[in-house]
Amino acid sequence: MRHRVVSQRLSRNSSHRTAMLSNMAASLILAQRITTTVAKAREAQRLTDRLITLGKQGDLSARRRAFRILQDRDLVQRLFGKIAPLFTATRGGYTRVIRLGPRHGDGASLAILELTQQLVTAPKPAKPRKAKVEERPGTKPVKPEERPAKPVRPAVAEEAPSKPRPSRHEAPAKQSPKKGLFEGLRGWFTRKKPDA
Repeated sequence: MRHRVVSQRLSRNSSHRTAMLSNMAASLILAQRITTTVAKAREAQRLTDRLITLGKQGDLSARRRAFRILQDRDLVQRLFGKIAPLFTATRGGYTRVIRLGPRHGDGASLAILELTQQLVTAPKPAKPRKAKVEERPGTKPVKPEERPAKPVRPAVAEEAPSKPRPSRHEAPAKQSPKKGLFEGLRGWFTRKKPDA
């Protein structure tokens, strides 16, 4: 019987399950939004809500309990310093699950797990485009007629004419018979008689 059993096993043993859920909670604290299956999102939602509640408490004991789950001091600092202050006015409901539909590969139902209050991050500045060679300061543009010509390979000295190739209709010259694999090995293992 499953009396008072709330959590799901997610087809994993307990150590794998706790490691996976703590990694998902850490990713949610960092990125503020993750995409996963609905079952995993609901389990990670429970854990993340507990972590944010610990972050709102703010005492040393709560930090140690959060570190026991996250295993990263920088993440605990981010949780207590940046994420938890966003939810000081609310009591619960720190995350939400938005269903997306079935996954193309195996048909599993996908969902987005995100924080309801998110940090406002400044957009990343666009990378400046690299200037063309002609526009770079301190360089002089080179016209095509001023470019040096490609070096010419020196002519190979005439050697004696090589043997003409026989046509395919002519009979090939007789070659020495090749030794087979065992004939070559036989020479290694046969004892040669010493010369008298």
